[in-house]
Amino acid sequence: MTELDDIDRQLIAALQLNGRKSFKEIAEETGIPASSVRYRVQRLEESGTLQIVGIANPLSIGFDRLALIGVRCAPGMARSVCKDLAALTESSYVVLTTGTYDVMVEVVCRDLAHYTELLYDRLQLIDGVSVTETFFVLEAHKLAYGWGVGTAPAPGTVHTTIQ
Repeated sequence: MTELDDIDRQLIAALQLNGRKSFKEIAEETGIPASSVRYRVQRLEESGTLQIVGIANPLSIGFDRLALIGVRCAPGMARSVCKDLAALTESSYVVLTTGTYDVMVEVVCRDLAHYTELLYDRLQLIDGVSVTETFFVLEAHKLAYGWGVGTAPAPGTVHTTIQ
């Protein structure tokens, strides 16, 4: 994980509001030279801390099935299951969790036939998957990706990574 300073946080916050904003515009807003903005954004991208992408509501662009799937795993298999689920092109979000399910995965499919094929012919056959429960999204009321950048961690704080 890349250590973030206040300048990195400013750059990330600006790009979360508008990922198409030019380095020159960000430089003018923040008082940071454009060359520094360019270098820092590139470093954040290369480290995997920042990814600049266009996000579309899948339900608005021809994907009819958005679902969350709770997955129970065989003991000791949850991280391996996460890795295999993350490799599926249909998965957009895979997390190791506590509670009823060991893993939650969000999938986006074209239609019910596509979802059925994914669930029964691939997902449930992943080594370590023992139980699945599907939660279909009926309406998406908020799809947000700009949750801020937080503050600097206190000294001695344990860092976690999202891969």
